[in-house]
This record gives sequence, structure tokens and C-alpha cells, in this order.
Amino acid sequence: MTTLAFPSLRLPTIFAALLVLFAVPAQAAKDKVYKAWLSDLAVSGYDAVAYFTEGKPVEGSDDFTVEYNGAVWRFASAENREAFTSNPAQYAPQYGGYCAWAVSQGYTASTDPEAWKIVDGKLYLNYSRSVQQKWEQNIPGNITAGDANWPKVLE
Repeated sequence: MTTLAFPSLRLPTIFAALLVLFAVPAQAAKDKVYKAWLSDLAVSGYDAVAYFTEGKPVEGSDDFTVEYNGAVWRFASAENREAFTSNPAQYAPQYGGYCAWAVSQGYTASTDPEAWKIVDGKLYLNYSRSVQQKWEQNIPGNITAGDANWPKVLE
């Protein structure tokens, strides 16, 4: 049996090399649109237009997609995709799909497509339904604070 020896490679050297390979800059800016870890999907693959047209979260399809603001958006139909494409600002969730409560508090957090609300024609998503209940205790104040914090919270 043959053994390989690497006398010049010591543990501190290997550790330093791994840090360089896998380090993420501490001050890296967040994406404009929230995407789940290891995903390029906005709204976790749900159809942003359906919140307005069907009044509920509807999963999108791989058959109807568009890229916008660095994310892939899925839709349940060609009609919904076309509606979004013609006016993304009308349908895209506020704060890039990050949690509306978190943004109102000065930070970002992931969202649950089931924790949503349309206010004054705008879609807001939250981390969870329990967080959404906190956000709903002062919707106007939280929207004002979120608007003031956005997009600075991405820095």
C-alpha cells in the first residue's frame, strides 16, 4: 500500500486556503429580490399576479417564467406572465419580497408566500403569519417605516 505525504501542507495552510475559497464578504449587499437559499425564484415560485387576480397564493409553473431584477418569476398562466411583464411594479411584492415587518424594523428576513396582504394595491409579504399579525397591528406606520428603510437595508 502506498501512502502519500504532503510535508509542505500543514493544517493552518489548509485552513487558510479554505477560508479564502469559502469566505463571503461581511459587507456584501443583498439581492434586490428575496430568493430562498440556493434558488433563483422570486416569491418562492408563487405567482405574484395571482395574489391580485385570485386573492390567494398560487404556485407558478416552469412553463410560464420571466427574469426580472435578477430573479426568476413563475406564473400560473401565460396571461399572468404577460400582466407582470407589462407592469412588474404593479405586481411585484414591496421591498423586493423581503419580510415587510423586518424591513420596517431596519433589517431583512425571508418570507412565506402564505403570509401576505395587499394594501392600497401593493403586495406585502412577511416571514410568517405570526409576524404578519405583528405587522398588521400598525400597517400605516410599518409601511412608512419600511419605505424609509428601503432599499438601505440591502447594504
